[in-house]
Amino acid sequence: MEHFDDLVTDRTVRLDDVRAYMAQSGGQGLFRGRYQVNATGGSTGQPGLFLYTRDEWAWVMASYARMYAWSGVQADILHRPRLAVVSTTHPWHQSARVGLSAQGALIPTLRLDAARPLDDLIAELNAWQPQALVAYAGVADRLAQAQVEGSLRIQPDAVLVASEVLTDAARNRIHGAWGRLPFNEYGATETAGIAGECRHHHGLHLYEDLLVVEAVDDDHHPVRPGEVSARLLVSVLFSRTQPLIRYELSDRVQLATDTCACGMPYRRINAIQGRAEDVLSLPGPGGPVEVHPNVFHDVLETAPVAQWQVVQDVDSLRVLVVAPEPQFDTVALHAQLTRALTRLGVIAPSVEVQVVSAIPHTAVGKTPLIRALSRTTRGTGPAGAP
Repeated sequence: MEHFDDLVTDRTVRLDDVRAYMAQSGGQGLFRGRYQVNATGGSTGQPGLFLYTRDEWAWVMASYARMYAWSGVQADILHRPRLAVVSTTHPWHQSARVGLSAQGALIPTLRLDAARPLDDLIAELNAWQPQALVAYAGVADRLAQAQVEGSLRIQPDAVLVASEVLTDAARNRIHGAWGRLPFNEYGATETAGIAGECRHHHGLHLYEDLLVVEAVDDDHHPVRPGEVSARLLVSVLFSRTQPLIRYELSDRVQLATDTCACGMPYRRINAIQGRAEDVLSLPGPGGPVEVHPNVFHDVLETAPVAQWQVVQDVDSLRVLVVAPEPQFDTVALHAQLTRALTRLGVIAPSVEVQVVSAIPHTAVGKTPLIRALSRTTRGTGPAGAP
């Protein structure tokens, strides 16, 4: 954003003018009658603003329409399935802008804010009876639990998730609730869709006709398939207003080593392991110890909890859990987490387990699994997809 005025190819556009338009318009219309304006969530630094012309926005919409097609949902002028999108209604978030454009295409869509109380979401979805459900991964997980418990009563033909890490436990709960595996999509405000699952659910295919994606290490050298990258470098082939060439995303991914039975030529990502910022730094005998999110996944995904979140503040950790049982054993979970951290070399890990009624949302309704409150990071990073 420091170099926005130098980067934008329309020499009449200035960042101050874009911000003034956002403050005054409330999300109505286009900037200067020409540009869609999207803002990142700002979860890893200063929010970024990204402009798209009508032609560029068509590519954005196409990248997300691809996921509907791969999941078997026919959504066009001849097929108008009822969609329910549970993400954010923040006027500048890409999921909200895409949702408005989809509604303009005559596809009946119920758009719900993921930050609303769960009971409200359940009531609206029961009344709407969507044929396809699109939601943040964490929201879809909570809705699946509500379906199993009987308060939610919908039968979508497809469930599409995005914007948050889809854990194995969440995938299994969604499958158990509706008898179908969720289709996972990976995207960012800056790039639109990056990758998506095909019908084989065997990793996510990169959208290599829209993007050049490089998985690299900390020194920006390519990593081999099977290795986990430190970050991604992405070049967006359709962006002309704000050309993004080798734009850095702090996501850690693993490229697949084999091919998919679907026969598509696109490379695949086996797994998205979160952002570099999700790796916590805790004190060790010889200096800071890096703690990968998988340490918490291994313990908490097998614990009897409905949801969880790890919050780091300086050198202490608060582990928030939504426990279905009132007599949930916080002492045992505390001991498991402490042992796991001690094995890594963390000195006297300070862990507090708190049972909460709900995990706190971000401003756009997400519930990240890892939050580092004490750390300031650089870059905007991905804000997610609808």
